[in-house]
Amino acid sequence: MGYTREAIKGVSWVGAVRFVIRALAFIKTIIIARILTPSQYGLFGIAILILVLVEILTETGINVFLVQKKGDIDKYINTSWIVSITRGTLIAAVIVFSSPLISAFFKAPGSLNLLLLVAVVAFFRGFINPSIVKFQKELMFRKEFFYRGSAFFVETIFSVILVFITKAPEALIWGMIIGVLFEIVLSFMVVKPRPSFAFEFPIFKEVVGFGKWITGATIFNYFYQHGDDMAVGRMLGASSLGTYDMAYRISLLPISDVADVITKVTFPVYVKISNDYKRLRRAFLKTLGVVAILVLPVSFIFFFFPRELITLTLGEKWIQAADVLKVLAIFAFIRAISVFSSSIFLSLRKQNIVTLISFIGMMGLLVTIVPFIIMWGIVGAALSALFGTALTIPVIFYFLHKIKLL
Repeated sequence: MGYTREAIKGVSWVGAVRFVIRALAFIKTIIIARILTPSQYGLFGIAILILVLVEILTETGINVFLVQKKGDIDKYINTSWIVSITRGTLIAAVIVFSSPLISAFFKAPGSLNLLLLVAVVAFFRGFINPSIVKFQKELMFRKEFFYRGSAFFVETIFSVILVFITKAPEALIWGMIIGVLFEIVLSFMVVKPRPSFAFEFPIFKEVVGFGKWITGATIFNYFYQHGDDMAVGRMLGASSLGTYDMAYRISLLPISDVADVITKVTFPVYVKISNDYKRLRRAFLKTLGVVAILVLPVSFIFFFFPRELITLTLGEKWIQAADVLKVLAIFAFIRAISVFSSSIFLSLRKQNIVTLISFIGMMGLLVTIVPFIIMWGIVGAALSALFGTALTIPVIFYFLHKIKLL
């Protein structure tokens, strides 16, 4: 059976949903940047940093497991849902109890309320129906377009309205809460089976046993992607973190999204053809070339016209982000190649390679982040992120060559 047509359709639908989501995100970012100050946005950034950190530390790898699992996955849904609810409750509890320490660590007392609110987001996320993984597993990208697009639209609308009314960063998290409540309801309406409270230990053991490499990879990947944010927030304060985070988001919006779209579509396709190495190699090389061709022009624009882009979109008060954006343009291009390549390793059940790649990128960043920030401030943080990402490329190509895909 050929999967080229399905892949093309998938890229079209996933690309469409990404375009809609990122268009909304871009509009949302511009509006927020015009209302909130870098310091206020930095407080929000601290809350999101911690939310993502605790989510990563408790990662189960269920979604990857369900996509990789061949055949029907309905018997796994109930147990997966209970695991998800338990995880969401644990994440919320950890954030609530550690929020005073986190606020003190970043020397940002204003982040305390946002941390308590973001714990609510984590708790509710646990109730989303895990059957939504079928959108990706069964290549139902048209349904995913409407599902993801609707959920993000609701979050965006409420976030913008509440920020406009309150002029406070807490409004962004209230928008997230409303968005996730809407997504819970939608997930039970649009996909089956609907989970129930039925736990099976053998299934739990199978899922958790698979997930250990995914957990390791996501932990390393978190510090690889967010160690710079944590260092900037700790060493330079919330205002610098807000500026840095804004530049980071802009650099990744169009560039990494190309890789993310293609990765999301090609991963289940690669799984289906993983036993045919010739076919897999041909598909991988073609898609790698497409990713490189698509992201290079955007990186070029970000690198040569950062000040113009920042002034036009965010306004003069964010102009310090321009020099950071220039460095992150190169970083985002390399990261797009790295992110895309991980799908081929996962399709071959080589989670250990993905973990190693993330570990090397994390170590490159952690070794350089403090001295680079001391020497060059937030631009140093961007250089550290670039250094860590550049270290992963020879490792990726080594393993691609080893498994005869290059």
